[in-house]
Amino acid sequence: MSGPVDDVTRVSRTPRPVGIIAMLAAVVSFALSTPIVKWAGETGVVVAFWRMWFSLGLWWIVMRAMRRPFPDARTWKLVAPAGLFFGMNISLLFTAVTRTSIAHLEFITSMTPLVAVPASALIFKERPNWSALRFGVISIVGVALVLFFGPDSGTSSLEGDLIVLSVVFVWTCYLMFTKRARANGVDTITFMACMVPTGLLTTIPMALVLAGDEIFSMAARGWFVAAGLAVLTGMVAHGCIAFAQQHLPIQTITVMQTAQPALAVLFAFFLLSEQVRWPQVIGMGLVIVGISLFTLTIQRRTNVVSGQVV
Repeated sequence: MSGPVDDVTRVSRTPRPVGIIAMLAAVVSFALSTPIVKWAGETGVVVAFWRMWFSLGLWWIVMRAMRRPFPDARTWKLVAPAGLFFGMNISLLFTAVTRTSIAHLEFITSMTPLVAVPASALIFKERPNWSALRFGVISIVGVALVLFFGPDSGTSSLEGDLIVLSVVFVWTCYLMFTKRARANGVDTITFMACMVPTGLLTTIPMALVLAGDEIFSMAARGWFVAAGLAVLTGMVAHGCIAFAQQHLPIQTITVMQTAQPALAVLFAFFLLSEQVRWPQVIGMGLVIVGISLFTLTIQRRTNVVSGQVV
């Protein structure tokens, strides 16, 4: 899903078609990301490694084109923790993609708000609407259906699912440190330009340990996917969300984002021939309903927004 690297300015109270189009583009971009990582047929952490390097070049080109000053030491210090967790997150996420099904991955990570909201309340002393947690139970039941009723010949595995659970924890840490950096005045472009190189400090050693010499032996399809993701999700999707936030209420954006996991499963069906059974479809519906109600309720008291940047 999308990350919280946004510039919230003047927002239209009435949803505008241009904002809806921008959000649709962002949701589709993020939904495509995990299936195409698996489609690449490469070791996940290797794709993550090169995706980060491509993103680094793109964001610093943007920085120079916009004549932004080089970030000062205070900015690097604020952004560095978020970057370290992001590098770990993308490495674990892309590894999990190759070890479990897209349905398992997407719907487990969709539970992030249930972890992020209490964490934000604890760390930032926010006062969320705790009654919203009852809607989380709906999502938990839905995820259980997705996990336990998959096809016998599916691509899911316990190892992969456990990696996905670690992704939820790491992503929540990323959200917390991102919130702190943004609250201290770091804008989107500067944040991304600092976050990506600091993210490489965790991506590089993880790639060396998990992949070794495979880092430099990707096929043409792998290079295409790594470069494409740097543009598709690293630039375009984030830009669309930042644009949409000027034209749509946050509630509209949040509800639209809940469609991402289901779209990802649909893309996995066409790109990877991954099968889904009817109990899983029912579970997906419950997850989407539960997370939508949870997030809409919680946003009455807090602005925590969940997501999975890839």
